[in-house]
Amino acid sequence: MSQVDQLFAERVLALKPAPSAHPADLLSALYDAQLGSRHADLAARWLQSEGHGFYTIGSSGHEGNAGVAAALRPTDPALLHYRSGAFYLTRAAQHGDKTALRDILLGVTAATTEPISGGRHKVFGRHDLAVIPQTSTIASHLPRAMGVAFSIARAGKLGVESPWPADSVVVTSFGDASANHSTATGAINAALHASYQGLPMPLLLVCEDNGIGISVRTPDGWIKQAYGQRPGLRYFDADGTDLDATLTMATEAATFVRRNRRPAFLRLRTVRLLGHAGSDVEAAYRTPAELLADEELDPLLGTARLLLGTGCTASEVIDRYEAKRAEVMALAREVAGLPQLASAEAVVAPLRLAEVSEKSLPRRTSDDSTPLTLSQSINRALADVLAAYPESIVFGEDVGRKGGVYGVTRGLQKTFGPARVFDTLLDEQSILGLGLGAGVSGLLPLPEIQYLAYLHNAEDQLRGEAASLKFFSQGQYRNPMVLRIAGYGYQKGFGGHFHNDDAIGVLRDIPGLVIASPSRPDDAAAMLHTCAVAARDDGAVCVYLEPIALYHRRDLHEDGDAAWLAPYPGALDPSEHSPSEHSPDEHSPTGHVPIGRGRTYGDGDQLTLVTFGNGVPMSLRVAARIPGVRVLDLRWLAPLPIEDLLREAEATGRVLVVDETRRTGGVSEGVLAALVDAGFTGQLARVTSEDSFVPLGAAAQHVLLSESTIEKAARDLLS
Repeated sequence: MSQVDQLFAERVLALKPAPSAHPADLLSALYDAQLGSRHADLAARWLQSEGHGFYTIGSSGHEGNAGVAAALRPTDPALLHYRSGAFYLTRAAQHGDKTALRDILLGVTAATTEPISGGRHKVFGRHDLAVIPQTSTIASHLPRAMGVAFSIARAGKLGVESPWPADSVVVTSFGDASANHSTATGAINAALHASYQGLPMPLLLVCEDNGIGISVRTPDGWIKQAYGQRPGLRYFDADGTDLDATLTMATEAATFVRRNRRPAFLRLRTVRLLGHAGSDVEAAYRTPAELLADEELDPLLGTARLLLGTGCTASEVIDRYEAKRAEVMALAREVAGLPQLASAEAVVAPLRLAEVSEKSLPRRTSDDSTPLTLSQSINRALADVLAAYPESIVFGEDVGRKGGVYGVTRGLQKTFGPARVFDTLLDEQSILGLGLGAGVSGLLPLPEIQYLAYLHNAEDQLRGEAASLKFFSQGQYRNPMVLRIAGYGYQKGFGGHFHNDDAIGVLRDIPGLVIASPSRPDDAAAMLHTCAVAARDDGAVCVYLEPIALYHRRDLHEDGDAAWLAPYPGALDPSEHSPSEHSPDEHSPTGHVPIGRGRTYGDGDQLTLVTFGNGVPMSLRVAARIPGVRVLDLRWLAPLPIEDLLREAEATGRVLVVDETRRTGGVSEGVLAALVDAGFTGQLARVTSEDSFVPLGAAAQHVLLSESTIEKAARDLLS
């Protein structure tokens, strides 16, 4: 199938023995893993040629990473890139597992019996092997790896049970091209930032440097230049084509990290054999001499030299190569044509949300029934979560002593301590990575992104890493998280685009992501409780959008009416609670708002205003001026409250969607589509903000949805 394979025996016969400082039985075991990885690559291409294989990015040339696995303990959490076949097989052997080769081929054939993703993707992952599955191609798993390394010590400090031993080393691997990506550089910087402050950061970064990213060359010496002199980062360098050298240096690096609880960078010189993937024609961008030079550095040949030095014959080395081929091809024929996922329902099964039980909600820290603002209610809800769940942590920019830009986290650090409520560096990718690492390490992270506009440079941590983990592990790995984000528009006297942002379309199309959008103080607390339980009990990834302009609002219809204040949910027995003059509807939540359920105000029979966020108070004021209007607050933007939406639409036969987000890509598109899909045949209309960024000052009023626009559209629809 390739010259690398065809000429292997001939090249082994020409080798001279080389001495080794490591036991012969260890070299022999690692050679077996290297052979398995190489023949799995070859089998993947054969399976594709037969119409049974769907993934051909291989590990050939990187088999030296078997030595990295051997230098670590089998319980050390590993986040690996896609050329980690030999590492994976070595880790499985450390556990006495004999099915790992079959696992790899099941992944290649997208078979439902593949143990980690169930045929959803080809990944290196196994829960029982402490290998967290990653599909990263651009080192987007490095922030999570940093978060895992941070969380090992933090879980121990909080007395929280973690799946990782207290003296674990977290290992993460990536390529030389990925080492240049902002995600990688940010994660490494965050690790050094934490370590500089004396925080434990047992992270081993393994850069497998094959000198090329697809077809783009990495300059010789660049990795050492970029990372070899970083203060606080211990640098190790090894020839990954020489297993003896790799074992020695990887052991030294792992020992350094384990003893010192500080990060280290191990650069492995590797080669890329068989191209980037099966479809890659290397001759288009590499010369024959370059390809031949890499083939002669084949790490299997390097290990063969060491085996010859232990007394093995060339024939024995070659026989083992061919015996592994027969073993792997037999497995390949066995898995070819095995059942694949046969329905959409089966594919999306890991993304389904479990129902939140009211019995799991956190207990109230106070019975004070004083009416609260939105900000005060969220603050108290966070206190309830922190008090109820010792594994919960709150972190982000300025959330500690300052208590957040708007005071939402004020006093929490003083009450719960800096180990549980703390500031981070100003890097959203690292904030989310810390949350993802904490979530797989026994903690319940509640990170804050200071403004919605700041999320966009880090949103791949949600899309590519957070929301996908349950999907690619069939729920075996979960990253529970409640991500609080201050957002939307309508701030007065402050802001512009980066502090008034309504671009949430990027969130709404992430499968499995829960998006909460509270408006009222009582809903806000109850919904935060629900998100915390969904994350803690079901591993849900929740985004909790907080309308900045409503944080400190007190009034609804006129100055001094205090009608936007509300008592903390459940602070009063619902059976004893009579409607307050300040309450705009006829009920008060009791502390539980199920995911995907809206809230209705009024019983008008002429028009339903469907809205959320800042649209709720605007719509309630419009409804007070027009008879026959009811208001539905969606509360949840994913999943949408379809049942409530259809019921309230049918009740009036007319729907006006009041959407403060943009006309293109905004929430209204999904609401209208949901109504049409459900068969609603009444009148439909929408009002939205403009397709524009939010400018500074009074100019914002020209592009943001206004109350007068809502009222005009409502009257037009009624007439």
